[in-house]
Amino acid sequence: MSRPGPAEQLAKARADDSARRRRRVLAALDDLTRDGLTITVSAVARMANVHRSLIYRHSDLHTAYWPAPPNRRKVPPEQVSRQSLLVDLADMTARSTRQAQHIAQLEQRLSHVLGQDAWQATGLGAPTDIGTLQEKITRLEQQVAELISQLGERDEDLAAARTTNRELMTQLNSHFHQPR
Repeated sequence: MSRPGPAEQLAKARADDSARRRRRVLAALDDLTRDGLTITVSAVARMANVHRSLIYRHSDLHTAYWPAPPNRRKVPPEQVSRQSLLVDLADMTARSTRQAQHIAQLEQRLSHVLGQDAWQATGLGAPTDIGTLQEKITRLEQQVAELISQLGERDEDLAAARTTNRELMTQLNSHFHQPR
């Protein structure tokens, strides 16, 4: 038989380590249940000396524990009362309501963001550089006001020139049409 290579040895060592950690998690679950202590992912991970992510990554380990409501010990099924079930139901209903509200808020934010993106993509939305455009509008309005003022002055100059021209034409006409 050939001796396993480094890759096979490493894979076997990892598999053995994973199996040891899983056994520690299951033993910690048994100990917490036996002692009637609150079972949480953090408590199990601490007792088994593993990281919490190990429990979350392996669904079978995660579902092996049923978290009791906060600050309450697990009660064996034969000791469950109607009152405790009603309290659990109220807790779960409140949690579900909070989650529904949070989901609605997230959906509203997502809708707003997607709506803004669509509005911008179609070209119907306001440009992103509104400040620059407003400054340009102000400058152009000032230029228009100055041009209107200059036009008014030129109209006055033109009117004066026309008046002067008429007077000169009248004088010339009267000079040429005088009897000699």
